Amino acid sequence: MERGRGTGGAGRTLGRLLEAVLASRSQANAVFDILAALQSEDAEEVQEAVRICSRLFGALLERGELFVGRLPSEEAVMAGSQGAIHKYKVWMRHRYHSWCRRLGELLAHPSFQVQELALGTLMKFVQLEGSHPLEKPKWEGHYLFPQELFKLQNYLEYDDIRYHVMQAASVTVARVTDGQAEVPLAFWNNAFTLLSCVSLPRQEGGAPRFFVKHAELSDKWKVAHLKEHRKAFQLMWLRFLKHKLPISLYKKVLVIMHDAILPHLAQPTLLMDFLTSAYDVGGAISLLALNGLFILIHQHNLEYPDFYQKLYSLLEPSVFHVKYRARFFHLADLFLSSSHLPAYLVAAFAKRLARLALTAPPEALLMVLPFICNLLRRHPACRVLVHRPGGPELDADPYDPGEQDPAKSRALESSLWELQALQKHYHPEVSKAASVINQALCVPEVSIAPLLELTPYEVFERDLKKKVPEPVPLEFIPAVGLLGRREDLCAQYFSIS
Repeated sequence: MERGRGTGGAGRTLGRLLEAVLASRSQANAVFDILAALQSEDAEEVQEAVRICSRLFGALLERGELFVGRLPSEEAVMAGSQGAIHKYKVWMRHRYHSWCRRLGELLAHPSFQVQELALGTLMKFVQLEGSHPLEKPKWEGHYLFPQELFKLQNYLEYDDIRYHVMQAASVTVARVTDGQAEVPLAFWNNAFTLLSCVSLPRQEGGAPRFFVKHAELSDKWKVAHLKEHRKAFQLMWLRFLKHKLPISLYKKVLVIMHDAILPHLAQPTLLMDFLTSAYDVGGAISLLALNGLFILIHQHNLEYPDFYQKLYSLLEPSVFHVKYRARFFHLADLFLSSSHLPAYLVAAFAKRLARLALTAPPEALLMVLPFICNLLRRHPACRVLVHRPGGPELDADPYDPGEQDPAKSRALESSLWELQALQKHYHPEVSKAASVINQALCVPEVSIAPLLELTPYEVFERDLKKKVPEPVPLEFIPAVGLLGRREDLCAQYFSIS
């Protein structure tokens, strides 16, 4: 690139290149010269190049001249038969990504002015990409946020920045929400994105890591102690969670609650009300709240009087089809592992699962059947459900599937006839799993961990890889016509006209 004398000359040269690129697509290759200036050793020249690139790609974003969607390989597109405009947009989108990567690298530049400008420019383009998304929404109303540009988390590793970000977030949430009847959805989504980036160390370790350098560190500074960080972290999340959040955001919060929020709070029990309220909502929200509740019950002595009744009510046909099925059954297995649970309660869970198993898909049955057998192994008093010679007839089953209270369901008076029915299942592995109750149940439990996330695809692949010992018998009479012979039943009642 030809440069004038000094930084001023370089700036004028870059300005001319910018005007040329924006004026004509035929001058697009001048972008390489502009991007090359970002590699300069002169801090002022780098700043000028950042400003020129900001003007260039800001204008291209607003004019819709960057490819929108999943970005294909540059080589494949250039060698393909797509039109010139399509190739230009893909090519320019790749240049835009190169610039964004360079901005991320400049956050570690020796010059503080370059770091500040790079961070400010990245945040400007977070806003610009939000207004002119480069991704296609997955569904109508899908929230898009340019995560790749959001580099603030790089600075949250520093103790002083993290502490002051948490304080600023607490103040901002309080200021925006106080006295407001309705807060924009975009604010909640942006606030959650920021809050979820904040992560604290598990324990004190070593000297504090400060972004702003000091000659001496004082032990009296709050910012130097993990205990104070936990308090700030707790205040930040409590101010956020005390408001009525959109359902989609409820799910996101609950997904990270057990490992990214609760372990870092100064007083985790302050979230009891939030988690118990979420558990009472029902559906997927209740399933996700189980994880946080388990931590509070197990580690912080939370008392929840109707916990097992609520857990019992979550056992519906849809539980086998939800996204969080594996997490739910893992936690249900933990909650039902105690040998001190009353027999009527365990029997109610076993019977409810057996009844739901009649309409469950094979991949769920391969997990549920060992789950039920494990319940019988842990609680010998419930084995009467599979050994009741003089039990009631099938049409007089005393179990009440509509009763929400497991104590009143009369499950212990019933039997697990559903497991015998599943021994006739069309899938051989399901039939084999259901036949386990025909023999004495061995004491060691069967681990259900490998089966929790079993998918229909994996079941199908396993069947394909099986070696068949002998040829499978097929129809020995060749078919004639689409509907068969004239004397066939199908041909008697249907015709093709």
